[in-house]
Amino acid sequence: MKILFAAAEIAPLSKVGGLADVTRSLPQELIKAGHEVQTVIPKYGFIDFSGFKTERVFSDFTVLALGKYRKITVEQIIVEGIKTYLVSEDIFTNSALVYGENELEKFFVFCIAVSDILPFLGWQPDIIHCHDWHTALIPLLVRLKGYNYRTVFTIHNIKYQGNFDNYMLYESGLAAYWHARLPGNQQIPFNFMSQGILWADAVSTVSETFAREILTQEYGYGQQDLLNFRKESLFGIRNGLGYEEYDPQSDKLIAANYSPDEMAGKAINKRKLQQLSGWQEDIAVPLVGMVTRIDEQKGLEIILQTVPDLISKLPVQFVFLGRGKDYYESALKSLEKRYPGNIKTHITFDNGMAHLIYAGSDIFLMPSSWEPCGLSQLIAMRYGTVPLARATGGLADTVHNLSADLGKGTGFVFHDYDAQALTSTLKRALHSFDNRRAWSKVIRRIMKQDFTWHDPVIKYEMLYKKALEHTRNAG
Repeated sequence: MKILFAAAEIAPLSKVGGLADVTRSLPQELIKAGHEVQTVIPKYGFIDFSGFKTERVFSDFTVLALGKYRKITVEQIIVEGIKTYLVSEDIFTNSALVYGENELEKFFVFCIAVSDILPFLGWQPDIIHCHDWHTALIPLLVRLKGYNYRTVFTIHNIKYQGNFDNYMLYESGLAAYWHARLPGNQQIPFNFMSQGILWADAVSTVSETFAREILTQEYGYGQQDLLNFRKESLFGIRNGLGYEEYDPQSDKLIAANYSPDEMAGKAINKRKLQQLSGWQEDIAVPLVGMVTRIDEQKGLEIILQTVPDLISKLPVQFVFLGRGKDYYESALKSLEKRYPGNIKTHITFDNGMAHLIYAGSDIFLMPSSWEPCGLSQLIAMRYGTVPLARATGGLADTVHNLSADLGKGTGFVFHDYDAQALTSTLKRALHSFDNRRAWSKVIRRIMKQDFTWHDPVIKYEMLYKKALEHTRNAG
């Protein structure tokens, strides 16, 4: 099959989060499986292309978007083995960030541009795989233009949907498609994502549990009626992990390499992490790590309630790394000031430090209020760091609760989203850490888990086939 990935970001060019990892690693794995895969992204002004050979596809292409004629240039480069189209327009080249600047206009222009240039690319896809709200108008636009490309729309983060006001609605020229009604007189939400859900030939999200959760009011964020309308075309496929990038045996960003058969290096990484945190090196003290976007979705509210009480009762160290909301950043830094011997907070994103936290921690914290898939728990297990997670979305699919004797399971799991549940689970994990013989067996067991793209790729191949077979104008 010939598959075109459309996305707002791709690693390493424009990585903001896990979406960029998926739009790099999934095409790579599909190519290995024998498919032709290319990607298309905006050409942001902040990307350094000095290490790439750029080939001009065409220039002086004009599109009409939001009442303005816009000059589009398309170039192509090779990104880690993937042919990648770069769509250039002033709104992209003037951007210093992927998100946060003129988002609605930026990604509306991107959707229009992609749909307009498709017939002129030379290489013609069978499937256009659209990722998150930034590309969600492409399935609708492809149909409006009468093209026969089949489309798949994947929801990575349902909370962000590209919501807009009445001005944007009428400037778009697509108002009729939001004023339409679903069966039962349900109104279609005024955002980009709704059109991806409605018009794609198949819709997916990034874990089986999350595919079920988003059909409910609690997790659907206003899209649950539309998702239930497309329920027969909705599928959950777990994300895979790029095992070449995250490999403790060869990782150059950590202090010492190690494997399930030779674990000495893990203790070296822990000592290095303690040293960088300004603490005495002591592998007997359990170290809890967290690499995350710092906001309420990731469980910061209950973490802040739990950590002080835990520190007062048990020997434990916490290392946090990430950026996010000012309130939670400040709260974590305040905790560090109160407990400098127990808490270290890095308000930044440092890839080297992230890898060291994965390798040097004993327990990895993921008490998310909701989580479509999550890659951090997969990375943690790859590095022999035991995840502690709430049973939601992809966490429920990938982290299985350890038995009392630690003989079965892969992590510490709790269900209720509250501080009491997190506290009791953390206490259980810290007490279990003292059982060194059983803990060592857990580490080796989780390092041997298979979270590669092998099984997800097979499921995506089936999904693409379903999209190709989909009868248009059916639900």
